[in-house]
Formats: sequence, C-alpha cells, structure tokens
Amino acid sequence: MTNAAKSWIHGDESAKQILARVARKRPFLLRPPLHRVPLRVGNVVEIVGPSPSAKTHVLMQAAISCILPKDWKGIHYGGLECLVMYFDLDCRFDVERFTELLKHCIMDCNGLSNGNLKKHGILSESFHDFEDLFLSCMRRFSYVRCYNSLEFLSTLKTFRCHLQKENEKHGVRASFLMIDSISAFYWTDRATAPFPLGSTDRKSFSLSNVLETVVQEIQRLFKVQPMLLFATKATISGDGSVTSELKRNRGLSKDVSESKVTRGFQKDAYREYMPSIWQSFVTHRLHFQVSDEDLDGNSCENKSIFQFEWLLPSLNVFEKFEVADAGIFMLP
Repeated sequence: MTNAAKSWIHGDESAKQILARVARKRPFLLRPPLHRVPLRVGNVVEIVGPSPSAKTHVLMQAAISCILPKDWKGIHYGGLECLVMYFDLDCRFDVERFTELLKHCIMDCNGLSNGNLKKHGILSESFHDFEDLFLSCMRRFSYVRCYNSLEFLSTLKTFRCHLQKENEKHGVRASFLMIDSISAFYWTDRATAPFPLGSTDRKSFSLSNVLETVVQEIQRLFKVQPMLLFATKATISGDGSVTSELKRNRGLSKDVSESKVTRGFQKDAYREYMPSIWQSFVTHRLHFQVSDEDLDGNSCENKSIFQFEWLLPSLNVFEKFEVADAGIFMLP
C-alpha cells in the first residue's frame, strides 16, 4: 500500500474533531420567511426587492433569532445566542424599531402580548431579569454604518481584528454577517469615472473593481470566521415591477388587472444589474415585493402585506406575509 493511500486512510482528524466540525456546519433553523431552505455558514443569501418590501424587517427578525438565547432562566426562547455583524450602508436602520421587535419577541416567549411590563404587573425582580436579557441580546448585535464605498472597503479590511475582539469579549463566535444594502452605492460608483489611483499597477476605482474587492475581503473574512451572509439589494426595474403595474391598472377590472400584472411580473420580475463577480458570489436569492392586497388598500391598519419567492434555488412558490407591530407573520 502506498504512503498516499495510508495517509488517506489514517486521516488527519479525530472523531471529536469531525463531530465538532460537522456540528458547526448544521443548517440554521431560521424563522419565516427564511425557513424554506436550509442555510449554513458560507452561504450568501441575497434579498432582492423594491423599496419598501420589508427587506430590512427580514434582516431584523433573522438577527433577533441569532442574538436571543436558546433558554434563559427556565424559559425557552429558541435563539442561537451568537453574534451578528450588521453593516448599514443605506443609513436608514431604525434602532427603535429593532429594539421594539426584540422586546415583543421576549414578551411573547414569556406569554405576554404587550411589551409594557408595568401593564402586566410584573414584579421588580422579573423586570430586572427582562432588562438583563434585553441588554445581553443587544450586546451581541454589532452595528456599523458606512457612508460610501471607500469607507465600506476600509472597514472590511480591518474588520477581522474587530471580529476577533468581539468573539473574545462575548465568549461566542459571530454567525451572521448582514449588509443592508449591497446596492446602496451602486449609482454613485457607476457615475464615478474610472481614474488611476497613482501607480500603473493599481486598479482603477470603478463599480466592478469595488465589488470585486468587497467579495475578496468577505472571502478572506470567511476563511478566518465562517459566517452566513445576508445582503439586501434594491431592484431598479420600475417599469416591470408589480407595484408600478398595479398603480397604472387601478382603473381596470380586477380580473383584467391581475392577469396583466401576472404576465408583466413573470416577464420582468427580476433584472440583474450587479457585476458578475457579485452574481457568482451569491448562493441563494429571494425576491420580495408589495402584495396586490396591500396596494388595493385591503390590509389592516398598522399592517403591511408582502409576497416573496425563492429564485435561487427556484421553488416556484409564492408566499405572503404581513408586517405588524410585533413582527413578521406568514399568511395562508
């Protein structure tokens, strides 16, 4: 038997190491609407849709599932108790809404329907437990805001040091990396004429080069710290979207309007405009949009109805959900 065959049989991992590696790569059990496809570290999930289509709400709910503990003082919360790294490139993250959703989730797990503890007559000790849990969850949420591509790139290049400090500080590893939105600087970078940065061996500043560097830095980061990446992206094909079609066809009968919108949606539901380097980096893709029920004014007060489908992998199923004060709820 050759030495190569012997080395292959003997292997280089113990049973304990194999189990630890496999356990780390188990799929995440995420809440709807991200529950249909098993997602693992290393996957890149792109959430596409016009504004508004609840893309940021989906990120918020996924982040809350990650920062919540699995159990806390005898109460089951079903969270992952991991760190979340959130890049806000749109600069529109609503921290008040995020904390509201987190509090609603904590109260719901405690069997309370309202986030106001005083209305339920909760004792002072329970109130402090609630505050301790809330603060521990928020500490596992790391927020970074960038105002342009250069700032985003410089942050990515130094992010490994920050990530290592966060891991050591909390004693847990980061599992989620979120970018909202990867297309935030698309028009600015596209309008910027390529120019040399000094020497002839350096790349010019252009949209494709920026995205190429972003992908490379994220890949380097994943080698050190494997994570599940979520990135939102706005659609730019207004003339083919369901929203614009419905607005133009409100004067038509419902059957005629719906059939016309359906044909338009099937034809122009999604148009790719990002450079190929980013397209090849994406492993999963969902397309979100405003539901026709919401556009027709049939939705309840303080609730918005949206629909989505999986494009990659293609499931050929449209599902609907509503965004209420307490979060996202799937509809039949």
